[in-house]
Amino acid sequence: MPHSTRYLIVPGWQGSPAEHWQSHWQKVLPDCSRVEQKDWMLPNRQAWIAELECQIAKDRRPVILIAHSLGCVTVALWAAQAAPALLQQVQGALLVAPADVERQDCPEPLRNFAPITEKPLPFPGFVVGSSNDHAATAQRALQFAHWWGCDSVILPQAGHINVDSGFHRWEQGFNWLYKLQERADYQHIA
Repeated sequence: MPHSTRYLIVPGWQGSPAEHWQSHWQKVLPDCSRVEQKDWMLPNRQAWIAELECQIAKDRRPVILIAHSLGCVTVALWAAQAAPALLQQVQGALLVAPADVERQDCPEPLRNFAPITEKPLPFPGFVVGSSNDHAATAQRALQFAHWWGCDSVILPQAGHINVDSGFHRWEQGFNWLYKLQERADYQHIA
């Protein structure tokens, strides 16, 4: 009997408040949980990667990662060094508004996540960027998608795709999650 796929929310810097689309998705997606970091305000690269790994490893079922901002960078950094057995559990990753931690005006607490890995993800990925995201230009979001071997889309005038940009429930985002799942299912069958 095949294992059901679970979902794992991977928030970015400062976490995802109750009004954030990630919190809404956690409520409506079946079998969905989130990575809870010990320090949301002063993120530590190794600690965040270790906590993500712990959350993936504690349940052996297949998982789809749903990351936002610094969470996207955390997923890519984790995938670049994770054990093959854990990587095989990941069916795909939806990477929304990845944060450019190498940019000139990057907040100091995020700088320890640089450099951003250029290693391709060993599972399907989909990057959703924005034409006016303060955390990463559309060009950089597309560059990350290229490095990580992901499909991508740039939303017009969507800001950082968070509460401040007007994204609360973000039902439209499920379209990309379902496309990612279809691709993951196809690759799993092939």
